[in-house]
Amino acid sequence: MLNDAELKALLEQLNTVAVVGMSTNPAKAAHRVPAYLLTEGFEVIPVNPHAETILERRCYHSLLDIPESIDIVDVFRPSEDALAVVEEAIARHRVRGDVALIWLQLGIANETARALAADAGIPFIQDRCMAIEIPRLFPHGRQQKQP
Repeated sequence: MLNDAELKALLEQLNTVAVVGMSTNPAKAAHRVPAYLLTEGFEVIPVNPHAETILERRCYHSLLDIPESIDIVDVFRPSEDALAVVEEAIARHRVRGDVALIWLQLGIANETARALAADAGIPFIQDRCMAIEIPRLFPHGRQQKQP
């Protein structure tokens, strides 16, 4: 498990977030959190097979369909579905050499997925929200010089 200093250092370096399960509904956290990430300077890539665009960004059906390099895989899927997403992220990591962090959002946890990520050497966060952790770690904003 990453401590705060390690997580902060990673988040300072990483920029592209593939959001698996991103929602078209602005009332849902799976829409609000990625919108927040955009304000913090992240590039967001939606993964939702049921939408063409979200937040004016092209949606992809799966992580393997994304042509750009991915730094973070942010998961908004039920805990029981998280394992398949993590397996896909690990497969992509092995083939493409990207995916530096896997993040399961607040309320989402899967210990088997955590163990697989650890075996693959990919840092793993679960049951935590990026829109809570980023302002906690970067009180002046991720793009601002921190005191």
